[in-house]
Amino acid sequence: MTDRIQIVLADDQALFLEGLKTLLSLDDSLEIVGECHNGQEALEACRRLRPQIVLMDLNMPVMDGVAATKAIKQELPEVNVLTLTTFDDDERVFEALKAGSSGYLLKDTPSKQLVEAIRAVSSGESFLQPSIASKVLAEFSRMSGPAAVKKAPVQLREPLSQREEQVLVWLSRGCSNKEIASHLDLAEGTVKNHVSNVLGKLGVLDRTQAALMARDLGLV
Repeated sequence: MTDRIQIVLADDQALFLEGLKTLLSLDDSLEIVGECHNGQEALEACRRLRPQIVLMDLNMPVMDGVAATKAIKQELPEVNVLTLTTFDDDERVFEALKAGSSGYLLKDTPSKQLVEAIRAVSSGESFLQPSIASKVLAEFSRMSGPAAVKKAPVQLREPLSQREEQVLVWLSRGCSNKEIASHLDLAEGTVKNHVSNVLGKLGVLDRTQAALMARDLGLV
């Protein structure tokens, strides 16, 4: 099968890594092309293999997951990073997302949800575990509240249309293209085009960064 999602695994716990590989290998739509034990190895594997997805732990030697994510996204923006870790503290969550991770899951995530997240992220969408999404929304609320420090107005490369603003609002709430299409009564393909236009106008690489920009624009 040539259209399988190619994945690099990065985790310094050998037993967990082996179990994860075994679990994902049960799905014929996924292909494990690399296994790494630290962030530096993950970066080098991405340079060599150009996978669609990196499942990235955070706490690793040599180079941690946040630094590796940032390096990968800067050098290989087409490679999508999905954080898979035991840490759910706010600081780690936002460090990973700001570095360019397109999703954040905890290691106790059910296998069905993990595969769902891999497929979503590989297609350019973001995926946050519900408990993590609530943290992100809370941070949006805090930073847009009356006590928030006022920033200079965001200057866009090109203004968003009204429809693009609507798409961005739903995107920032964690909705998939299919869900946005349902909310706005549009075809899913049309939504996908709008999302691409929004990312381009905002000058960002992924949906998570677009959601952060939506906050700065005062849309959420």
